Amino acid sequence: MTVAAARKRATYQDVLDAPSNMVAEVLDGVLHLHPRPAFPHALAFSELGGQLVPAFSRGRGGPGGWLILGEPELHLGPEPDIVVPDLAGWRNERMPVVPRAAYVTLATDWACEVISPSTADVDRAEKVPIYAREHVAHVWLLDPLLRTLEVLRLDGPTYRLVATWRGDVKVRAEPFDAIELDLGVLWARVEPEPGPNSKRG
Repeated sequence: MTVAAARKRATYQDVLDAPSNMVAEVLDGVLHLHPRPAFPHALAFSELGGQLVPAFSRGRGGPGGWLILGEPELHLGPEPDIVVPDLAGWRNERMPVVPRAAYVTLATDWACEVISPSTADVDRAEKVPIYAREHVAHVWLLDPLLRTLEVLRLDGPTYRLVATWRGDVKVRAEPFDAIELDLGVLWARVEPEPGPNSKRG
């Protein structure tokens, strides 16, 4: 028996038993625990939602047509991967109402991962392939420290990078290209990194 075969798959109970200050996910049977995000991550997450939700969930200043949620718990696949994207969106025709449930099994139409040094490898190498398997049409990878947004579009079984932006720019990013997004506000209030000539106490 191989090590992989002998390994006990993590379950939903492991997620329920996780410490309350951690984000728990099960990816390919392995439990992943991440601390709650640092402030640059939280700022980018909040400001992006603040631009998308009025325009696409509520139809104020935009076309509507979407349900956009923060940190929904998704159970995807037959031995479910338990995935918690930072932001996710369903088109209204696929999810017209929010179910009375702790999690959903319906894959999203769009997912956004706000990546950090501690989560970037899991987000890219493990979560993105799960989204591709479940036919999530678009994935955004947002890095508030590098101040970048990468937009991935599903192209057959894998994703194709369709755009990358950096810095304080205004962009039209699919599938939300009906409005212009201001990326600068996602990191405008982040404390600057100390320079090489900064004084140390």
